Amino acid sequence: MSTTVETARPSVIVAIDGPSGTGKSSTSKAVAAELGLSYLDTGAQYRAITWWMLNNGIDVSNPEEIATAAAKPVIVSGTDPAAPTITVDGEDAAGPIRTQEVTSKVSAVSAVPEVRTLITGLQRSIAAAATGGIVVEGRDIGTTVLPDADLKIFLTASPEARAARRSGEVKGSDLTVTREALIKRDAADSGRKTSPLAKADDAVEVDTTELTLQQVIECVVTLVEGKRVAA
Repeated sequence: MSTTVETARPSVIVAIDGPSGTGKSSTSKAVAAELGLSYLDTGAQYRAITWWMLNNGIDVSNPEEIATAAAKPVIVSGTDPAAPTITVDGEDAAGPIRTQEVTSKVSAVSAVPEVRTLITGLQRSIAAAATGGIVVEGRDIGTTVLPDADLKIFLTASPEARAARRSGEVKGSDLTVTREALIKRDAADSGRKTSPLAKADDAVEVDTTELTLQQVIECVVTLVEGKRVAA
C-alpha cells in the first residue's frame, strides 16, 4: 500500500501597496484565501489608532499629543482572510474605523513618526508569526515595513476609476467629492516625511483601471505562484 506525501508549499510573504481605491483590500483578501495565506490590512491598524484617539479626546491636529498617546491603545489584528478582525483594547473596531470622521483624520495621525514606528513594529511581528505565509497590504509595506518581502506588488488606477469604486462602496456619495478626497489623501500619503506611499524599486506594478476585480486577483495569484515555484 503506497501513500502520497504532499509536499508543503513554501512560505511566501507578499507585500501589496498602492493608493486608496485600487482594489488592494479585495484583492489581498481573495488572494490570501485562495492560496491559504494569512492576511493583514495595515490601513485598518492606522484607522484603529486614529479612532481610539478621537474617542479619547486626543487633539489629532497636534503631532506632539498624538506621539505621547501612541503607545496607549492595544491593537490586535486577526489574520484570517475569510474573516479579518481588529480590536482596540479588546473592543471590536471593524465597523467604527470606517466612518468618514476616521477617514478624514487618519492621514494626519499616520504621518506622526512615533505612530508609524509602533505600528510598523506590530506589522513586522504579525508577518514573522505567519508561518505559512501572509499577504500584507498597505502603502509602505514593500518600501519600509517588509523590504525583504518575497513578492512586492504595487496596484494603481486612474483617479476616476478609483473614485467610481469608492462611490459605489458608499451609498449617496458624490463622485467629484470622492475623487478630490482621494487625490488629497494621495498627496498627504506620498508627501509625508516618514514612510511615504511609494512604489518599491523591485515591485511589480499592476494598473487595475481597466481590469475587473477577478482579473486583478488572477494576475496576483499567478505572480505569487510563480514566486513559489522559483523558491
